[in-house]
Amino acid sequence: MLEDTMNTIWSTYVQKIGTLYDTRSLRFSDIYKDKYLEAFKIEDRSNLKLLEIGCGPGALAESLRRWYPNISIYAIDRDSNFINYASKKSSSIYFSEGDATRLKFDNNSLDVTISNTVAEHIEPSKFYGEQYRVLKKNGVCLVLSARNGINIYSQCVIEQSEFEKQIWERVENYFYDIEKKYDICLYQQNESEIPLNMEKNGFKNVSTEYITINLTPDNPIYSRETAYAMINANRQVNIDNINGLSYIAPNIVDESEIEELKRLVNKKYDYRLALYDKGIKLWDTNVSVTMIIRGVK
Repeated sequence: MLEDTMNTIWSTYVQKIGTLYDTRSLRFSDIYKDKYLEAFKIEDRSNLKLLEIGCGPGALAESLRRWYPNISIYAIDRDSNFINYASKKSSSIYFSEGDATRLKFDNNSLDVTISNTVAEHIEPSKFYGEQYRVLKKNGVCLVLSARNGINIYSQCVIEQSEFEKQIWERVENYFYDIEKKYDICLYQQNESEIPLNMEKNGFKNVSTEYITINLTPDNPIYSRETAYAMINANRQVNIDNINGLSYIAPNIVDESEIEELKRLVNKKYDYRLALYDKGIKLWDTNVSVTMIIRGVK
């Protein structure tokens, strides 16, 4: 599935750097550190080697670096743009381009493998088989999988002008074509199938945990900085989707239309921030549910 040659398919057509980095930085914020550490159950020892598979632009790897300062952390992704971005942000993590089905690590050489929203894109026997090969005896395989959560957007950001409606109707089918072309979520599994596949491919003591992350900017437990980050992460997702139109639907939307779409989106999110600053609560929310499957070789 993955190629050793330069590959920028994912960052060009599927999810851009800003979208992945901003949203994952929130989900793997130090605010939720204790939840993850309890679920991962790995030791912070200097002789341990951990590999993140499908690291994207590096948000999870950066959190792991903070949470486990003594572990050697390696991170791979097939997308060159992600690796270039991640490498520039952190010099203490060994980022490199790599193939999840042909890992460039020796047999029995790693203590931990971890992946986030990767299993659904790779045939299970190849996905787990390679991790089983490179893990030492009693090594830990951690698979993080996004489950159905809650997404409620404020009315001020979801209202669309006739101009916006016409553009998005014009390009709607192109997004479905991209998913089919690049086999996105081709191996989607439910909550029972993921641990069953891990067991089927040799792992023992398989366990599951669910972590709920409540991203509600109006929740008073969050600082202004964190609330802003939540709102602006949604803004970034919207802007990235618009910027991707020139690749996903070439010649269907022109540059002037793209710029107008971005202007309208920024206006909406600026207004959302202004309402927050005035203390006007809208209670828009993004509640993400992450399933963590843990197995031992």
